[in-house]
Amino acid sequence: MSVTAIGNYAHTSHDGAARFGQPLLYIGWDEHMMFAAPAVLPLSPDTTFEQLRGKVLARLYGEHPDFAQIDWARVQWFRGDVMFTPRDDGTLAAHGFGHKSVLRFRTPGLEGLRGSCG
Repeated sequence: MSVTAIGNYAHTSHDGAARFGQPLLYIGWDEHMMFAAPAVLPLSPDTTFEQLRGKVLARLYGEHPDFAQIDWARVQWFRGDVMFTPRDDGTLAAHGFGHKSVLRFRTPGLEGLRGSCG
């Protein structure tokens, strides 16, 4: 929303990366509505996709009945709305993720709990 101010308007953002220690990353698993909203985590820009899958996503979504069935070779990854192919050894920073970026992933064949979104 734009602001029209009378006089000098100086605003300091209160949600910059410096306030959190690490850049915040929004993470969402498309079509899995057991989770009401994307998770927001402070993650190091040096986190690799191998670490993200094996540790971060497993902690976030590991209790979901579909998680153990994910075929990681078929997962579709999105930076915001743009699909990309991550490298396991590539870091979040190397893949273009910064403070308050959005990472989404879609799991073909697993469209919601017991196919509820398919």
